[in-house]
Amino acid sequence: MDRLANTVRPYAWGSTTAIPELLGTPVTGEPQAELWLGAHPGAPSRVDRGDGPRPLCDVIAADPHGELGAAAVREFGPTLPFLLKLLAAAAPLSLQVHPDRAGAAAGFAAEEARDIPLDAPHRNYKDTNHKPELLCALTHFDGLCGFRDPAATADLLAALDVDSLKPYVDLLRAHPEADALREVLTAVLSADRAAMAETAVAAGAAAERLAGQEGPHRDDYAAYAFVARHYPGDPGVIAAMLLNHVRLQPGEALYLGAGVPHAYLDGLGVEIMANSDNVLRCGLTPKHIDVPELLRVVRFEPSVPGVLRPEAGPDGEEVYATPVGETAAESVDEFRLSRYVRPVGAPPHPLDARAPQILLCTAGTARLRGDDGEQLSLAQGESAFVRAGEHAVLDGACTLFRATVAV
Repeated sequence: MDRLANTVRPYAWGSTTAIPELLGTPVTGEPQAELWLGAHPGAPSRVDRGDGPRPLCDVIAADPHGELGAAAVREFGPTLPFLLKLLAAAAPLSLQVHPDRAGAAAGFAAEEARDIPLDAPHRNYKDTNHKPELLCALTHFDGLCGFRDPAATADLLAALDVDSLKPYVDLLRAHPEADALREVLTAVLSADRAAMAETAVAAGAAAERLAGQEGPHRDDYAAYAFVARHYPGDPGVIAAMLLNHVRLQPGEALYLGAGVPHAYLDGLGVEIMANSDNVLRCGLTPKHIDVPELLRVVRFEPSVPGVLRPEAGPDGEEVYATPVGETAAESVDEFRLSRYVRPVGAPPHPLDARAPQILLCTAGTARLRGDDGEQLSLAQGESAFVRAGEHAVLDGACTLFRATVAV
């Protein structure tokens, strides 16, 4: 068992207080957006096995079968296939989608053939993998996820009473729905930037006004007004209004599959994802937006955000089950997220040792004991890596998140 030393990413949208308060570290006034736990080379966790701190990715590379187990290496190669994070948003993240496996492989190959450097700002595909994600809320957490029914969105936009939105309202009331959504998003992202800025500013002001009034969409308008305040004049403000607003309660989770447009807005959560950097952006960002490629990847179908609640097992482990795809290519095997909420006096519990795992304590104190008598105590905010095949017994009153591989 290895205690992890993790890196905080100071992205501008991050909260200045949420992660420090969980970790018990000083508030510096600077944003602390994400704490990365894993072996991603961009910010790997560090472990110390008596020879000084070493990046976890280097430790795994030196002995992938010993660290990950034969099954995981056979399925995913000699790298940890997931990345776990603490994510603390105080402002909207970019509106984005992720490709499926086939799209990522094709996109990566095409950009390689065009000799686009991996670090080029206009590069879309950094690897050949898909990037499904799951976020479990530790606090109330607001986000945008998936297209709302176009007719309902037409009514919502019409109530803003902004003249320049009326053509979009008419398009959204057309059929079929997928064509309507595609036409509106294409028009928003391809329109004259100055004209769209005026529309976005007017729509944001109208959303702010309606958020202050009683009505069934008050929370929705408040979310869009929040976006507009942070990104005044951005076309992504209008794109965001096409999406469902979802508010997670602590303990609830949201799964985001390929092609689903989404953006996190505000709150603290535990996020797990396949170890990929493939992101295509729709707005709310100064970064590159490749409209044709984006339109190829987005799934233009209305959906209701599938809020996940943990499924309790007989041993106290609560699992956040990811959807099973119709084909193997659509299924998510790279990660499995669960948690233990252990009261005082709960009996010790052995953890499944078949696959590598990262353990994150978010409340109380978790005590781990190995077969050889090794003991490791994790206070709130502390984490550990447990190698495949290494048996550990969990004890103590705590809330512990367990990230592992679904093999």
